Amino acid sequence: MEQKKIIRIKSIGEFHQFRGLPKPAHPLISIVDYASIKHQPDMEETSWVFDFYQISVKKGIDGKFKYGQLEYDFDDGIMFFIAPNQVFNIRINHHSTMERSGWMLLIHPDFLWNTSLAKTISRYEYFDYSVNEALFLSEKEEKTLNEIVENIREEYHSKVDKYSRNIIISHIETLLSYAERFYSRQFITRERANHQILDRLENLLNEYFADDVISKKLPTVQYVAEALNISPKYLSGLLKTLTGLGTQQHIHEKLIEKAKEKLSTTNLSINEIAYELGFEHSQSFSKLFKTKTDLSPLEFRASFD
Repeated sequence: MEQKKIIRIKSIGEFHQFRGLPKPAHPLISIVDYASIKHQPDMEETSWVFDFYQISVKKGIDGKFKYGQLEYDFDDGIMFFIAPNQVFNIRINHHSTMERSGWMLLIHPDFLWNTSLAKTISRYEYFDYSVNEALFLSEKEEKTLNEIVENIREEYHSKVDKYSRNIIISHIETLLSYAERFYSRQFITRERANHQILDRLENLLNEYFADDVISKKLPTVQYVAEALNISPKYLSGLLKTLTGLGTQQHIHEKLIEKAKEKLSTTNLSINEIAYELGFEHSQSFSKLFKTKTDLSPLEFRASFD
């Protein structure tokens, strides 16, 4: 299979030039109206990497966005986040009669230098979500975000002074905080789909620990996320919202459940149980078991005698 060409866009100015847009009003930050971007058919087999952040709200797009091995169908009022060095691909239906709208907020990391956001932007986990995990916005939510973006646009188009960057940074932080709130809402309101993920996680861990192959290793968060076709950060955020536990904690809970079963129903030694559960060293197993249950494995087993 022929590998897709990857184009790296290093600056916001380069992005504007590549897309046939006017020169940006500011070299490190720009808001682009999505309707003004013309998608060329010969770009269909191209993947992209930006050296800057892209925050987007897009509507009326008849096409697919590809991230990794997953494809996502665009819908009205979706928002997604792309951090520097992430690879993505777009396929648009050029014969569609749908009217495209929305915006892209492009932010170069240099714009954040020596600001509070430079230190905190990494905590917004949705920059690590896959594109298929986009945020579905209500009309009210979209209106809130559009107003913030217009404030940013107005500020960087006005006369720049010593206050401008801090004001824009403050607006961006507000935008990111609202997005965090809206994602939390989505985890709850998309209940059926999310509980299906919980069921799949439960089945995955049950099958994993039911396999008593001694050579296997403990399941990692990355392994679980890949098996569920979900990014690790999205899965963790979803689980924390729905259950109060992160992915690693779910793995540990299932592991302890299986350990208790083996300790109470078999004559296997502690070493044998540890190895069957994927531990390289039985001491690590005993330490985790003690942390989770306040009993050592031997103390737990003795309670059944």
